Amino acid sequence: MAKVLVAYASLTGNTEEIAELIAEGIRQAGGEAVLKSVTDCNADEINNYDAVLLGAYTWGDGELPDEFLDFYEEMDELNLAGYKAAAFGSGDTGYSIYCGAVDLIEEKLKERGAEVVQESLKIEYGPNAAEKDSCRNFGRQFLETCAAVS
Repeated sequence: MAKVLVAYASLTGNTEEIAELIAEGIRQAGGEAVLKSVTDCNADEINNYDAVLLGAYTWGDGELPDEFLDFYEEMDELNLAGYKAAAFGSGDTGYSIYCGAVDLIEEKLKERGAEVVQESLKIEYGPNAAEKDSCRNFGRQFLETCAAVS
């Protein structure tokens, strides 16, 4: 059974809800999902898992939220070669850069050597009923893809 860290930053609860639904999907697929706020863990903890999903809301004009910055900078010390990963998050299409934080996280994962195994999940604000299923499917698909590429 794959053990997956699902770490996120959430301000209003939208990204936290997305993370919870993704973790639910991982568990439905037979994996073990450990859900943590980035304020309650550090990037080095990724080494304790088989795979990692990182998520954040987007702040301002496509920026990472402040509470994700320490975790993001700590990632510079990691060699994530061989780790399966993906990114997710929430944003607002009213801004010129939609879910820019998700793109930054995905770029950092690739820069550190992680294998990003599926396209990022981006949700405007919080997930509606259909998007809740998409979040669960994202988690299930992530686990299945990790098993397929191992």
